[in-house]
Amino acid sequence: MSLKKLKILGVIMAFLLCFPLHFLYDKIPSFITSIISPVNESIWEHMKILFGSILFSGVIQKIIVKVKHLNYKNVCISNVIASISSIPIFLIFYLPIYSLIGEKLLITIFLMLITIIISQLITVYIIKMKKDLKMENTAIILTIIIYFLFTYLTYNPVKCKLFKDPINNVYGIKKNS
Repeated sequence: MSLKKLKILGVIMAFLLCFPLHFLYDKIPSFITSIISPVNESIWEHMKILFGSILFSGVIQKIIVKVKHLNYKNVCISNVIASISSIPIFLIFYLPIYSLIGEKLLITIFLMLITIIISQLITVYIIKMKKDLKMENTAIILTIIIYFLFTYLTYNPVKCKLFKDPINNVYGIKKNS
């Protein structure tokens, strides 16, 4: 499988994973699902969707690379970096539009797709770099730190517009309003 095909598959998988991740906490409310899925409609909580969908897509890509014995390097760290970078990339596009016209579902979905495509382009550059086993191992630690941060901010949200659910007028889990 060519790297181009792997990355196109990565875009498709990540984009499709956005939809079940969006509704996961609503369908199965628990501490575990609150870590990987938005607990309200705030902009920040929705960053979990981007991060998780790209990360989970990366896990599937890593499995494909292993099973097919493909010689791609730095697959783990490239997907973690893509997941992390998707957050500021999306916010750079989304926040000015949101400030001007408010939430528009189709625009938000389109911006998420564009963000996923950009994130997968980032992975191509990193995969082509010299193999770095320390960075590959660091990917696991970074993922744990990011999910710890998501969890902390879900249960202890900052009281600002980014963290406020405009529909329910709450921050974090509804009991924290």
